[in-house]
Amino acid sequence: MEQATRANHLIRTRIQSGARVGYGEGYNNQNNYTIEEMNLQQRDELHLWHPYTQHQTAAKPLGIVKGKDALLWGEDGKEYIDAIASWWVNPYGHSNERLAQAAYKQLTQLEHVLFGGFTHKPAVELAEKLISILPKNQQKVFFSDNGSTAVEIAIKMALQYFFNKGEKRFTVIAFEGAFHGDTFGAMAASGISFFTEAFQEHLLKVVRIPLPQKGSKASAEALRKAIAEHQPAAFIFEALVQGASGMQIYSPEDLDELLSIAQTNGVITIADEVMTGFGRTGRTFACDYLNHKPDIMCLSKALTGGTIPLAVTTATQRIFDGFYSDDVNKALFHGHTFTANPTGCAIALEAIRILESEEMQQNLKRIAKRHQAFVARISQYASVANARTLGVILAFDLKTTQNTDYYGSFRDRLYNFFISKGVILRPVGNIIYILPPYIITDEQLDRVYEVLEEAIQLFSNQ
Repeated sequence: MEQATRANHLIRTRIQSGARVGYGEGYNNQNNYTIEEMNLQQRDELHLWHPYTQHQTAAKPLGIVKGKDALLWGEDGKEYIDAIASWWVNPYGHSNERLAQAAYKQLTQLEHVLFGGFTHKPAVELAEKLISILPKNQQKVFFSDNGSTAVEIAIKMALQYFFNKGEKRFTVIAFEGAFHGDTFGAMAASGISFFTEAFQEHLLKVVRIPLPQKGSKASAEALRKAIAEHQPAAFIFEALVQGASGMQIYSPEDLDELLSIAQTNGVITIADEVMTGFGRTGRTFACDYLNHKPDIMCLSKALTGGTIPLAVTTATQRIFDGFYSDDVNKALFHGHTFTANPTGCAIALEAIRILESEEMQQNLKRIAKRHQAFVARISQYASVANARTLGVILAFDLKTTQNTDYYGSFRDRLYNFFISKGVILRPVGNIIYILPPYIITDEQLDRVYEVLEEAIQLFSNQ
């Protein structure tokens, strides 16, 4: 590692001096390059620090130069099907012209203005539109930048709501295996231990309950016990699907029961719909399947169709009223420089229009139907377990004798296989999932299914 670091420093120094660059010890390529002659992967290695990446052992990142609809192209000209919508944010495809035009129009009118003490038409219209399509109890919209901060704000709302009332409620209830983001509050509510291990002593108090299982009351009983023992401020959940833990799906009926228990006991309920929102589950929001509606909702990812970062945290009037006071100290003191960015808001408005179009609604139904047929087909394999689907989400567990750690070697072998076949998928251990853009063609979807079946046959019980 020290050799690689020294070589890296040498490259930077020589580039800055205008010299030709040689990789030297620790690098495969012994040729000398100018910066113009290096490819994206080589240049990336000089300065970039990637998320969720152990750089000493991870494969080098692919250089991507172009995207259109469900396809991406590497700098070597290879074509890839983006079967996970680039971490679930591109439901309407890459380089969507309607979203690009919405961005251009807004950029040439009002690209940004501070949201402290000011407002603007895109924010007002987006809030109005969101309130019209969200569960009817949602009345207030708070803007931020990404899913983690949307969750962070929701947790702060819940804690401060009781603080403003003079009640000491500091505990949050969350599911085992949850993932809510990387900021401290969101991280605390997450249950994937190695993501949070280094920070355990600094996190807020969270009591975890099991994810509901069909025919079991363990989750409901655990929630009642947690409420009785800890008097929590909030119960946070990924609505119907736990994304990062491998697309674990549970029933609306079970979630309804948990919401009823929490709300009956005065616990604020927070729906994390960062992944599931805007059509993923077959309905606009996963909460549309529920009879009991959450007090707070968190939205991001597909909100702007994968263009620029934007997030919202929505709340009921009751939650908002808990901050409404002549005491300035009871205000929600949270904000971001780019809060309610006009360009992002304008794009989000257009993205919702695309989602509501007849074409896109038919695409959702088409993909869901084809997923159901594929799940029925692969369920016949003895090596496939827990094949499941909801809306455009499809996942299954591949039985193996290998290490199934989140970022283990078996996962890496699966990932590399998919990349070699021109399909972008990111397995979670031995769990394989697809979450394609809604505009994926039947031919492209067939290719993804074909590669998945190849993987089942090649890697089963290894």
